[in-house]
Amino acid sequence: MASDASDSKDNSADPWNEKTKTKFETKSRSEFLDPCQEAASRSIRCLHRNGGDRSLCQDYFQAYRDCKKNWIEKRREQKRKEGKLF
Repeated sequence: MASDASDSKDNSADPWNEKTKTKFETKSRSEFLDPCQEAASRSIRCLHRNGGDRSLCQDYFQAYRDCKKNWIEKRREQKRKEGKLF
């Protein structure tokens, strides 16, 4: 269980890398892409494993929040560099 949490933190270290950026920019407008999906899946699995007890899954939730925050910050930075507003 502890290795799952550390793995999700490792996977979320850089959710906005070149591979993700290319995938995001070439997807169709109706397609959903979340580079933090693995962290989200781990938090859901934790909830199922523990009968919905959120207090036991806080590390997984934090790993997802950290991943999402990092991803959004990198996207904003990239947009600023490109001079895009939206």
